Formats: sequence, structure tokens, C-alpha cells
Amino acid sequence: MPTLRIPLRPLRIRAARAARAARSWWRTLCAALVLALAVGLLTAPAADAEVQHPRQEWLRASTAGLFLHWGMFTHPRHLDCAEWERDVTEGGWSADYWVDEARKLGASYIVLATFHSRLGYARPWPSKIPGSCATERDLLGELVAAGKAKGVNIILYMTDDPQWHNESGTETLDSAAYSAYKGRQVDLTTRRGFGMFSYDLFSEVMDNYPDLSGFWIDNDNEYWEEKGLYEQIRERRPDWLLSNNNEDTPIMDTVSNEQKTGMTPAYDYPAAVTVPMPRLTEADYKLPTTGDWWYDGGDHQVDARLSTGRYITNAGSSIKSLMAETPMVNGKLPPQQEEFNDFMGRWVEPIRESVYGVEGGGYMYGGMQPGFWNDGAHGVVTVGRGEDGDRTQYVHVVTRPRTDLLRLRDNGYTVRRVTDLRTGEAMRFSQSGGHLSILGIRDWDPYDTVFKVETDGRQPYYKQSGVDATASSAGAGHPAGDLADGNHETYWDSDGELPVSVTLDLGARKHATALAVNQREWSPTHARSSFGRPEDSARIKDYRIYASGDGKRWTQVRAGALRSARGMQTIDIGDHDARYLKLEVRSLWGGPQAPEFFNQLRIDEIQVAYGRPKPTRTPLPLEAEARENRLTGAARSVECGACSGARRVVGLGGGLSNSVTYRDVRAPEDGDYRLQLDHTAAATSSLSVSVNGAAPVEVPVVANNPDRAGGAPESTAVSVPLKAGANTVRIFSTAARGPGLDRIAVAPLPPASYTPKTTLTVRPHGLQWVGPGRRSITVTASLRLDDDEQLDGVSLAPRLPAGWTADGGPVTARSLRLGQTLTGSWTLTSPPGQDAGSPDIPVTADFTLLGRQKSVSDPVRVRPLPDGRIWAREAEDSANQLGSTGITSCGPCSGAEKVRNIGGSERAAVTFPDVVVPDGGQRTLYLDYTVNGTRSFHISVNGGPPTVVTVTDTGNTTPRTASVPVTLKPGANTIKISNATESAPDLDRISLG
Repeated sequence: MPTLRIPLRPLRIRAARAARAARSWWRTLCAALVLALAVGLLTAPAADAEVQHPRQEWLRASTAGLFLHWGMFTHPRHLDCAEWERDVTEGGWSADYWVDEARKLGASYIVLATFHSRLGYARPWPSKIPGSCATERDLLGELVAAGKAKGVNIILYMTDDPQWHNESGTETLDSAAYSAYKGRQVDLTTRRGFGMFSYDLFSEVMDNYPDLSGFWIDNDNEYWEEKGLYEQIRERRPDWLLSNNNEDTPIMDTVSNEQKTGMTPAYDYPAAVTVPMPRLTEADYKLPTTGDWWYDGGDHQVDARLSTGRYITNAGSSIKSLMAETPMVNGKLPPQQEEFNDFMGRWVEPIRESVYGVEGGGYMYGGMQPGFWNDGAHGVVTVGRGEDGDRTQYVHVVTRPRTDLLRLRDNGYTVRRVTDLRTGEAMRFSQSGGHLSILGIRDWDPYDTVFKVETDGRQPYYKQSGVDATASSAGAGHPAGDLADGNHETYWDSDGELPVSVTLDLGARKHATALAVNQREWSPTHARSSFGRPEDSARIKDYRIYASGDGKRWTQVRAGALRSARGMQTIDIGDHDARYLKLEVRSLWGGPQAPEFFNQLRIDEIQVAYGRPKPTRTPLPLEAEARENRLTGAARSVECGACSGARRVVGLGGGLSNSVTYRDVRAPEDGDYRLQLDHTAAATSSLSVSVNGAAPVEVPVVANNPDRAGGAPESTAVSVPLKAGANTVRIFSTAARGPGLDRIAVAPLPPASYTPKTTLTVRPHGLQWVGPGRRSITVTASLRLDDDEQLDGVSLAPRLPAGWTADGGPVTARSLRLGQTLTGSWTLTSPPGQDAGSPDIPVTADFTLLGRQKSVSDPVRVRPLPDGRIWAREAEDSANQLGSTGITSCGPCSGAEKVRNIGGSERAAVTFPDVVVPDGGQRTLYLDYTVNGTRSFHISVNGGPPTVVTVTDTGNTTPRTASVPVTLKPGANTIKISNATESAPDLDRISLG
């Protein structure tokens, strides 16, 4: 008897469909409960009811798919179905060609998108159901047969959206023919009518193509939900897969994440994915750099660096790369796409074992830590599938470091052999202090250098069964016990509480060296907007760790900030004996502009390490304790388990007489270099660095570990001049008790164009519309460092136009480290005796990074009120309450932005507070909007009953204006723009006449 799994957790569904989704969910839940009671079977609940199922196995073992958008409107656009089919056939269309091109890409499946809203709703199969273009030749059947013969699965795209039915000026949906077929009047241009039509098509395809592998569904239609379409597919074709675009719908097997951009680095697609493992996910992106999703007549370039980076990074995150290419009418791909496919077939072959049939390393499948590594390096780790798959790991260096050394966290794996997978060369490596360093790398692949790392497994971590977890938050249905149950499908939820703490009980006093924290991968790694929805990182920023023997007396053993990054984050705590360890989370990275993620901490698992793999005999270069260095005065080498080489040098305080001197620090040529110091410190202090006898440079050292016995090393970097060949570097401290020194590292400076990732938040956001006369504006700004570097000499201030004044000067900080913030506020006043004008007032943060001057800036833009208006405000203005709506770019709109995703629920509304007028009475409210089709705004003033404003347009790209009379009170008013049941137009701004 199959297991019944009931969805009990909240679902993430588009705001426009939230209301009907909730009703559907309740009906499904009730039916499921009745069935469960009837058969006497009620098992563990899960919102992601179809997370893992045997039918998914072929896709879980896959690396990639090929997404083909192709139809009547493929260039040259056809307006007649028969003419399109004739040109397809006479052009030599071949199903085998498509399958062969997919195999070059390592794609084990093809998603065919012809029944697409922007491609004429074409059906490449003979259909008995009239309503849109259908071919006489069974192109779909030929493709399914060709794929089956060559081991490539075929999935059919289906859309829910009729809104583009007459985009070309020619109607593509035949309501009259379909109405005659149904024996009733049906308007296919409405969502319900189109839902009925497409519902019939699902049934026809299931009847006629048993060897199809499933449907890729571009969002939901309410008619499908009412008819239980997905449940019928499960019953009739239980081995078919279902994929949904951008929605985590429980019954679906796969969540496809469409065209994510704006990540750092640009190829790191998983950084924008908001679906946690082991949910099956796709990264759905175009290979042509420019152009439409379908062939538009151009031979567009394919960015090999971006595309291979996405391919590898997705594989290293257990995400399937669904790559979109643009076949021409005859099915052939444009030359540059064919060329890329040929390249991929050659390029992947030497490393195929590292990308095919693997899982992402550093997550729930084991493996070393992916992400940012030393000296600008970035990459991922893949591991084999199966119980012992993590014994062999593949380190993919997508962005190479600026040196010949790669250094990453070993996550407790003892390494016994490292080879370059492409060349077979055995690599020298050093392992100690929780890190693996691969040395002397000479052959870098321009896209992905892969190292095969063979290990003896992961050892120095306590079994989860021996650890009990409690938390200061009840967990919102996800209790703290889930943190130590060894199951990544369960998690603890802080229920919005911050600060919050988690206490781990080891059962007895035991040795502890680190915490390994797997945060739930349900949010992006940084603030962004996805299809107008605000998103942000729900990961730990500021934290503290305490140890205790009795649960009453606590000692702080670590404090700091975690980088917002995917994968397991290891926090070293030095060496301690304790029964209890407490992780206190002080803040998260996300901001309130994304309420779904704000203060919403979720953690899958926390593990406790009790040791580290033993140091290898091969030393890491430039260790402080190395024999060739000269130690003077009180400087001496002592044990330090968390340090590289398991030792460090202490006794450096008191001045130059107590020092360590490196006598052979080599540089390839004269110039400035990045010198990194790995140090331990019980209190904030400094180290002094003298190069080749020059005057010493003082380097501030921050203490995040108060353990005087020597805890985990931290890193600080400084720019130093080196000459070609050997250099002498002397390090000491003027403090009475100086820091300990673990090692130094030398690398070229980052490129001059490099600016570390920061978040500069300036308020107000959006064009500020002001009336005549002198005006004052209150401006606030905060600068946060999101990178693991150090900014020095930081200054934050507005740059005033001529004649403007501010009530204060710059705010400054000597330095900023990861996660730290500098904030300021000013009142800016325009020149006396004249209007404010139309200035853009930049608020600028200036700082130095490794001796280079850098700045980031964001303007406050002031504009005079439009003619005939007494008040105006942008929809995206930071003074507004945006609910679950989101800001998106809009070039033709005022301020180049608008608010979308209004409507469909009570939360999907824009509220304008403080709409100030001098006198009460009736006014004309103007709404600037964009829309495709016919939609309605509901406008409520001061909580009163809503007035409905219905508008119609095509394209959703050109701002239009509607007006409605409103009655206001003197002074401040509140205006709410919403639509509780249906999607509303996008909103540019409102104004009063």
C-alpha cells in the first residue's frame, strides 16, 4: 500500500493565487484525512509531499536538460499553422538532431515548449481538440521515439496563460471552434476558458504518448486545480514527472527556477535558488547571451564562461541545469549554439565522473566546503551518490585563486590522495587545522579545474544520536530536536525570534573543537528581487558560542559573523572540554524589505566536532613556526590544534625585540602584494609588519575568540611592497600581550577593478516629488560589508549640490569587518530663496581596501511636482508599505521602477501613509500603471470601502494614467492600493490633482 503523505506546512504560492490555493489546499487536506482514516493509515506529514519518489530517480541521477522554445512565432513568424508545418518539414526538421544536440550537453532530457503563450500556442501533434495550431505530422511522437531510442527523456511544456493570445495582432486561440467541440460557449482568452481547453489537452497527451516522461507546467490554472488535474496525472501516468515554474507546489516533483541573475559571481546560480534539498530543483536559463527565449532571427553569442560556470555550480549544488536553446523553424540551432554544444561534448568528457551521477558536496550528502576559498577562488564540490559517495570528492575550481595554492575547509575528511582529474597528475597537498591545501598548481583549466580528492571518510564528529538539542524558541512546529536527528528533511524554526539560542547537550563532559551548521537552503544568499518578489538571506550573521560543564556557568568561546553562503558553515572554537555548547544567534543577514525571510531562521542540522584530521608531513608554506624563520626574544612555538601545522608562535608582544622573521618570502616581480596574517588573539590588539627593513606598518587585529590558550585563527590582510625574488618580513607587536601568529600568505592584489561586496541602503528610495520653495529632506544611510575583507578609513556622507546644506558631517569608522555596519542620518536643505530644483544627491561611502581608494554610492533623486499636481509619490518609495508585492525595473516608468505582484491576497497591497493635503474634501487621484489585458485596482482611503478602477492595455510596458475621485481629510491620509482576489495592474506612482 502506498504511503500517504499529507501537506501540513504553509506553501509558497504566487500572491495572485494565494486565496484559491488555500481553498484547494484545505479541500485536499480534508480528502486526504478522510482517506487516511478509511484505510487505517496515517503517516508522517510533509508539505513537500512528493519530495522523494522512485519515479524521480532518473532525474536525480541527471545533470542537465535541454529546453527548446519553438513554435509558430519562431522567426520568421508564421500566422498560419499549415504554413508553419510546411516550412518545418521542408526545412528538414529531425527529432534525432535535437536528441543528439542534447547528448552533447550531457542532457538526459528535453523539455519541448511549443504550447507557449508567446509562440502561438502551437501543438506539434495531430489533435482532435480544436482551439489553437496543431500539426498533421506527429512531431511530438517522433521526438519521443527518438529520445527513447537514445536514452533521452522527453517532457512537454504546458502553459496556464492566455494573455498573449493576440500579441501579434492576429488571434491565435479559436474560441468558436472549441465552443462547437464542447457544445457550449467557451472564451479561450479568459483564464477559465483557457484552463478548460488546456485541461483537455493534458488528457489527450496522456492517452496518446505513454512514453512521454511528464509535463513542465508554467504555473497553475484555477480550473486545473478545481478538476484535480495533477491528481489525475498521478493516477493515470504514475511514472511521469511534474515540474512547476518558480512555485514550490507540493504535488510537483521538480521546482524550476527561471533565469536568475545578479549573483556574485555571476555564474553562481544556486545563490538565488530558494528551495532546500532534497527537493528536486532545476536552474532554468538561456544559453544565448541576448535575444528572446525563442529564435528571433539572430545568431546570438553563448558566453562559455558563464554557461560552464552555471553548469558546474549547479552540479555542485544538486541542481539540474535546464539550458534553453533557440532552434530555428527547421529545428536547426544557430551556429554559435551548435558550436557551444560541440565544445561542451569535448570539454566535459575528461571530467565526466565529477559531474554525472553526483550530488552537491558540503550539504546533506557530505563533502568539503564549497563557495569562496582563498585569494579570490570560488567553486563547488561534488561527491558520488550512495552511502560512501563522499569518500571520493571532486573539487571544482571555477574561479582560480591568484596564487598556485588552493585552500578550503576539509569538514573533517582525512585526505590521502589528490590528483588533477583532467591530467592525472598527482598533486602535493597539506592538511592541518581543519583545512586542505593543494600546492603547486600549474595547469589551470580556463573554466573548471577539477581535483579528485580521495579520503578515508569523515571521522571526528559526534554521532547525532548522542546529542540532544534545545532552543529558546519553541520552533513553530519544527522543534529543536530536529537539529540533531540526522534528517535534513526536518529542521528547527526560530519562529521569528531574535536573538535566539540553541543548546547542545553532549550527555557528558567531552572534547569539542567546532560546530558544523547546516542552515536550511530556503533563501538566496543576498538581497535580490525575483520576478518582482523581494528576497533576502535568512542566514546567520552575528553569533556567539558559549561552553559550559554544568549548564549554569557559561564561558564565551567564540563570537563573530558568518558569511551569507550556501553549504555547511564550520565555526572553530579552539579546544574545549564541555558538556554543553550554546549557539546564540544575534542577527540574520536579511532586511525587512523581504518580510517572508526577515528574522526567519531555519537550521537543518548542527553537528559537533571533537577533533581534526591529523596534520600531514607536507607543511604549508610560510608557517610562523617553520624552522627557517628566526624567532627572537620571548617569541616561541606552541601547540595549536586549530592552526595550520597544529602550531603557532606566541610571545610577540612588547615591541621589536620579540618577533618572528621570515627570511625568504618570494615574489615574482617588484610590486605591491596582499599579505595575509592568520592570527589568534584574546583581546583586540595589533601586529606590526616590517618588509625588507622598512618602517613597520601596524595591522589592527580583532579578537573574536577570548580563549587565552589559543583558539581558532582569524585573518587580516594588508598591502605590502615586495621586490622580485627573496624578501624579509618581520612581525611583532607593540601591545603588552601580542596576538599569536599562525602563518602568513602572499598573493597578488585583487584586480584594480575589484570592489568588495557591500550593501549600501539609502532612504528615501524612489523619486522625491517636491513642491515650490525651499525644501528639507531627511536622509538616512547604512553601509554593510558583506565580504570577508577589511575596509579601512570608512566615511559615509551625502555629496551636496551647490547651495544645499546638511545638519551634520560624515560618519566614520576606522575599519569595517564582515557583517559590520556604519549608519548616518542628515537633514538636507535646498538653497534659500529658490525652488529645490531637480538634483540627484549621491550618498557615498568612501574607504580603502588594501591601500586602494574605493567608493560606493546611491543617489537621492529630487524632482518638482508635475504640472497640475499638489502631491505625488512613487509606488516604490521607501515610505510606503509594500506587503508581499515587489519592486521591479521599468525603464519608461518615472524613477525607472514600478511595483508588481499587487493583488490576489490581502497582503499583496501597496499602502501609502502620510498622504498630506492642507484641506479636506474631494480630490482627483491619478494612478500611473502598466497592464497587459484587463485588470482592476481596489482603492481604499483611510480604511474606507474600496473603489474599483478597471483598466485595459497590452504589453505591460507602457505607463498609462487612470483617475478616480477620492475624499481626503485635512493633514495626513492613508491610501491603499490592492485587489484581494485577482491580480491588479503594476503601479508606477500615484498623485493628487
